[in-house]
Amino acid sequence: AEKVLGYDLLSLCLEGPRAELDRTRHCQPAVRKAPLAPVFSRGLYLPSISVFFSLALYAVKVRAEAMQKASEAVPSGMLSVIGRREANYKFACLEARKHCESLGIENPICEISNYLFPDSRVIAGHLQALEFLRENARKYYFTRTSMLPVSGAFHTRLMEPAVEPLSEVLKSIEIQKPLVCVYSNVDGKKYMHAKHIEKLLVKQVVSPVLWEQTMHSVYERKQGTEFPYTYEVGPGKQLGAVLKKCNLKAWKLYNHVDALEDEEAAET
Repeated sequence: AEKVLGYDLLSLCLEGPRAELDRTRHCQPAVRKAPLAPVFSRGLYLPSISVFFSLALYAVKVRAEAMQKASEAVPSGMLSVIGRREANYKFACLEARKHCESLGIENPICEISNYLFPDSRVIAGHLQALEFLRENARKYYFTRTSMLPVSGAFHTRLMEPAVEPLSEVLKSIEIQKPLVCVYSNVDGKKYMHAKHIEKLLVKQVVSPVLWEQTMHSVYERKQGTEFPYTYEVGPGKQLGAVLKKCNLKAWKLYNHVDALEDEEAAET
């Protein structure tokens, strides 16, 4: 990873500083690399895996650096919102954009970037728009708002400068159809073929994350069909909490596997 990225990612993950790790150009490669680290450290290192790892990490590097550059071009961010049933997120975004226009901001961006679960959205765009929404939260029936620790308005049109660099690097990578079902959070549907994957990976940079809709697709079953077991592997149970709000039946067969359990058991 260090050879591909050009910096010591392991040291950055373990020692920080936190502010640097939170920058998207560092955060995205870290998220990509961490789940694969045990594969290499436990003797399963293979040349084919190494090549795949390097190509995939390089693509993430290009994506992250392009998104970081786009973030620095415009002061922007992401706002997590919990709303009541009366909340109209799109109308709130419209009024926030009008507020930005009154400040002299041309073509302001304020739109839903993540559909997490019923009554929960992430709104992204110009910082002035997000501040407006926080100050007027009660008017729009928002019960809780909090700024996310990210450097830009991801999954919005503000990330358009990152589209071409990612598109170019993906053309140089041979993408194959997945051996198992993989769902795209761009449309909540399964990837169909290599070109479909390439197209949606690029589109995902500027499109909202349809997490709630994807959960419905993954767990869609004929009446009377049993739900599969679901495992969340790693620190925290955030995805399980979201699943509970999206699909209670699926959540009843949910289990959490802490990433540290095996290491602690081995030590004792």
